[in-house]
Order: sequence, then structure tokens, then C-alpha cells
Amino acid sequence: MRGKPNLTEQKLMGYRLATAEILYWMPDHPSLLQSFVWQHYDLAPGFPELHRFRNFWKDNIEATLHSVKVAGADIARPGNFRPVDAVLNLT
Repeated sequence: MRGKPNLTEQKLMGYRLATAEILYWMPDHPSLLQSFVWQHYDLAPGFPELHRFRNFWKDNIEATLHSVKVAGADIARPGNFRPVDAVLNLT
């Protein structure tokens, strides 16, 4: 059985760096909204890694989730292309 794809394979499969801001309440401070930032390479738009983490959170952490905001950035982007107006040959 093959393990998780390496970073190059992930890039080719469309993975991107996902950042999630998780707002939550702890049982000992129910009136205080707290923040946690999570980052991982994930596959948009389904974000399976984030869902795995969220399920881990629900099963193992005594905190009530308020909201999750997700932002993603491509880890493999095409290079910038600019047309050239002139070519100068220096001899």
C-alpha cells in the first residue's frame, strides 16, 4: 500500500496550502471566544485534511466550535509572463 503523496505529487494533484482560522469556546470560559490557526496542504474545494482535523477536534478536544474560515493559496503557480517590447543586442 502506498503512503501519502509527496509534495511534488500533491502539487500535480492540485493541493494547495490551506489556512483555517478556527474560533471556539472552552468550557471553563464560555463567554470568551478564542482563536486557533491551522495550516496544512489540502485539496480544494473539499478540504479532506481540514475535515479530518475538524473531526479530530470534535472527538478529542473539549471546546465548542463557533466557526471556521478557510483561505487557500496555490503551491504550484504558472510563472509570470510578460511580452517583450524590444530586444537589444550588445556586441
